[in-house]
Amino acid sequence: MVLKNKAVQLWARRLHIYISMALLVVVLFFAITGITLNRPHIFVSQSPDVVEQQLDIPQTLLSSEKGPFAPDRAALIAYLAKHGDVSGTPSAIDIFTDVDGDELLEGEISLDYKGPGYNATVFIDMTTAQATIESTNYGVIAVLNDLHKGRNSGEVWRWFIDISALLMVLFVLTGVCLLIPKKKTFQTGMKWMGLGSVITLLIYILAVP
Repeated sequence: MVLKNKAVQLWARRLHIYISMALLVVVLFFAITGITLNRPHIFVSQSPDVVEQQLDIPQTLLSSEKGPFAPDRAALIAYLAKHGDVSGTPSAIDIFTDVDGDELLEGEISLDYKGPGYNATVFIDMTTAQATIESTNYGVIAVLNDLHKGRNSGEVWRWFIDISALLMVLFVLTGVCLLIPKKKTFQTGMKWMGLGSVITLLIYILAVP
């Protein structure tokens, strides 16, 4: 049998050991945040830290080549990032204007930012060029929980989760591969796997609403 080959066993052992060490902190992170996610009423703060600030916006950012009341999104986002104490990923910009000829009677720009355990809303009054920024931080545990879920954490982090999951699968498979030549240990291991699977299935059938 190929899996019993000495070379295959050697590589399986190496991969099993090195992957386990590479994923040591990662597995602990996902295990601990699994508990904090399952018990948010215990670990997540019910009183998030909310901060409101006012910021003057240069009039030049509230218009662009698209029109006098069409802001330059890239320049506006860059200005908010530098002067507005916001973080996370900005949303699309929503613009409301009430114009009489060339006169702006009323105008508002709104957007929001989202990050792990964080969000902010930005409202800009185009008539006064003043922004109101409300930032909400939900605490460290909320940050860790959102990282566990890959929520508002960016494409790179989502790839990190995917690759970590694949390495965990490889870790499990190499463990099974190492057990195969040890007939007695393998049989005992299969019994434990069967027991764990049955218990999981019974809990799902009998206890999950």
